[in-house]
Formats: sequence, structure tokens, C-alpha cells
Amino acid sequence: MSTGSPTTAPLGPPLIGALLRMPGDVVRRRMLSALHDRGFTDIVPAHLALMRWPGPQGQRPSDIAGQTEMTKQAVNYLLGQLEALGYVERRPDTDDQRSRRVHLTPRGREAAQIMRDAVTELEAEWSALLGRDDFECLRTLLTRLNEGLADATPSP
Repeated sequence: MSTGSPTTAPLGPPLIGALLRMPGDVVRRRMLSALHDRGFTDIVPAHLALMRWPGPQGQRPSDIAGQTEMTKQAVNYLLGQLEALGYVERRPDTDDQRSRRVHLTPRGREAAQIMRDAVTELEAEWSALLGRDDFECLRTLLTRLNEGLADATPSP
């Protein structure tokens, strides 16, 4: 046995967190690649967290911070970038003039559609890889899991 040489072997087979994360990483890379291919080269990986489903439409920055598990300062920094780039705008909240709500601009909606198209294409590839029935089963199970988690998670 060698001492002083750390092992690089995994600790065991991937657990559910890794099995969920790895396809998610592929989705994010595919969305970013599609955006860059279509000329939206100013979007960086950090922006994707704010553009993720269901999108920032009508949400307060503090709500986005809670959903993304980012600080309010980090969310506002990224929103400032996205606003300067023309993807979102922060408008006064009609119910509370002290607050703002985030809305996609036409450019933001175009970027969101490119992201959705990229994921739809990826889903078709995964359906071919796994077979249609298994892919639909995967979608059904993930939907049930997410619904169950939403029901079990208290609102902030």
C-alpha cells in the first residue's frame, strides 16, 4: 500500500444526487451551446440559474433568490447584468411600490425559446437512446418525484 498518494477512485457507484446532476449538467451545456450558436454569446452559465423553468416572469428578486438558493445580492447582480444585456427588466410591483418584479423582454423570451428548443431536441435524443417507453417512464417518475417533493416542502 502506497502512503502519501491520495486515491482517485470514486467512493462507490453514483448515488441519486449524481444520477440526477449529470443529465442536468448536459442540459445546461446544451442550452448554453444553443444560445451561443444563435448569437446570444453574452449569456454565461451563471445566468441560466435565473432563466430556468418556469422563468423569472413576474417574480420578485427575493423569490428568485429563494428558488435558486442564491443570496439576494448575487441574484440582483445577475439581474443587473441580464437587464443591461436586454434580457429582463425590473418593474415596480403593482401591489407593493417598494418591490420590483422581473419580466422577460422580447430578447429574453427569444433566448428562453432557444433554450426550450435545445432541451426538446435533447429529449428526442434521449428518447431514442433509452427507447420511447423508458424515456416516458423516466419523465413520469421525475414528474411524480417533483410533485411529491413540492407537496412535502413547506413554503418559505
